[in-house]
This record gives sequence, C-alpha cells and structure tokens, in this order.
Amino acid sequence: MAKAKEFTVTVPDKPGSLGTFSLALGQHGVNILAFQSYVEEGESLARFVVDEPAKAMEVLRDQRANFEQDYVAVAYLENRPGMLGRAALCLGDNKININYSYYGSDPATKKQMLVFGVDQVTKASQLLDNFAAASTH
Repeated sequence: MAKAKEFTVTVPDKPGSLGTFSLALGQHGVNILAFQSYVEEGESLARFVVDEPAKAMEVLRDQRANFEQDYVAVAYLENRPGMLGRAALCLGDNKININYSYYGSDPATKKQMLVFGVDQVTKASQLLDNFAAASTH
C-alpha cells in the first residue's frame, strides 16, 4: 500500500535552521525523498518523507528537534503531463479531501512521488495504488 511516514519539523524562522536538521539527516545516511517547507507564525515548518524513518527519528531526537510524525498517502507515478490532476481527482471523486500535498521522487524506480495529507490515509492509499497500476498502461 502506498502509505508513508511523514515527519513535520518545526524550527525557528532564521537562516540556517532548515540546513541544520536536513544536513544532520544526510550525514547519517537518511535520504529525503519528498519535501515541503513554509513559514507560519514566525516558525519554519518542514514536512518530508525519507527512505529510513526509524533512523530519521533517531537523528531528529539526537538533534533535539521539535517534530511530529504522521502517515500520508503516496502515489508513485510516471512523470507525465496531467498525472497530478488525475491523482487528485481520483481522491476527490471518492470524497477524500486533500489537506496538503507535495512532490518528490523515488530514486529506486525514478518515478515521481506525490504525497497527499488526507484524513482517510488507508482508503486514499488503496485508491492511489489502483490509480498508479491503471496509469502504467
């Protein structure tokens, strides 16, 4: 099932904050596969999916980072025009509201990785798996 663990890290909105924790992940061999960052109320929030969630959690704890974990639905799709739109409509047609989304890539398959924060993760993951399978033809 296309479900992944997502980390949301809150850091001060100042130069170098984002680089500090992301470099620490890289130095410990954790690869960030998909990523989104934005500023909200004086803090920088970074959402990301990694290849090794357990190791990422250790690194973030060692860094004393303020973070949360949750599950997100992920679609691994060919990079073709309209794929984001079709995947989003697939969820919408099934009454799943997208709270946020972002993009990355899967180094193993070279496919685009669309990440969807939704309230029905399991159902969305199943729908996106079916959508991805049907889209390969």
